Amino acid sequence: MTSEDRDPTSVAEPDEPVSRSSSVEGQTTPQDAPEGKPAKKKHLPVWQETILLLGIALVLAIVIKALFVQAFYIPSQSMEPGLVKNDRILVQKVSYWLGGSPERGDVVVFKDPGGWLNAAESAGPEGGVASLLSKIGLYPSGGHLVKRVIGVEGDTIVCCDEQGRIEVNGVPLNEEDYARPDRKGCYGPMPEGGKCDWSAGPVPEGHVFVMGDNRNNSADSSAHLCDGADTCNDSPFVDADNVVGKVFVLLWPSDRFTFLHRPDTFADVSDAS
Repeated sequence: MTSEDRDPTSVAEPDEPVSRSSSVEGQTTPQDAPEGKPAKKKHLPVWQETILLLGIALVLAIVIKALFVQAFYIPSQSMEPGLVKNDRILVQKVSYWLGGSPERGDVVVFKDPGGWLNAAESAGPEGGVASLLSKIGLYPSGGHLVKRVIGVEGDTIVCCDEQGRIEVNGVPLNEEDYARPDRKGCYGPMPEGGKCDWSAGPVPEGHVFVMGDNRNNSADSSAHLCDGADTCNDSPFVDADNVVGKVFVLLWPSDRFTFLHRPDTFADVSDAS
């Protein structure tokens, strides 16, 4: 047999270089990549990256709502002049962790104790994207009230002194900077009857006494006093466990954006003896 009769697909001649690449001309394989540089990783398609990012954002939103910050809206005129109906606010929950509790002067959001809100005020977003965003804390939810803490555990609240000021543990509050009095200049009237001669307390353990800043138009603790009634199943006090958190930002409208702080007048009030 001559050399011409041999199989042409047999191994190459010893002096011919053998290519280790199976690539075709114009393509680069890992073997062709410069030494020391790893091959480029493939990226996820745009639609997959979008879904992944949305999933991460959703998880973060749920965690933030559960532990840190939640959005709400003002359901009525009860907190005017500072907070107006339909204002958007942010509530932080960290202040009441690890045994912390609401303090006098805090503006707080709390769950309806039962019958404090009417149907319209209790209703949150219904259906669609707004309802979903509300559940994860990215849109205000309903069924909550926003009021200012006037008295805490053990406090006695009296309305009012000769100048129409509410007294807490015998100390009158100067509320001109944030509250709206009635036409007689009283800062603590009952919504029905406009009385300035009531008292409440001592506040039970684990509860707070709250009032709206618009004192003549607020379904708050003063509106739920029994006022000498022979039979009364109502309670003016709010269970601190129902407090969601403290309002710290007026978020919207943007031209009224501001941080909320505890008024200085409450620093003068001593704890009940």
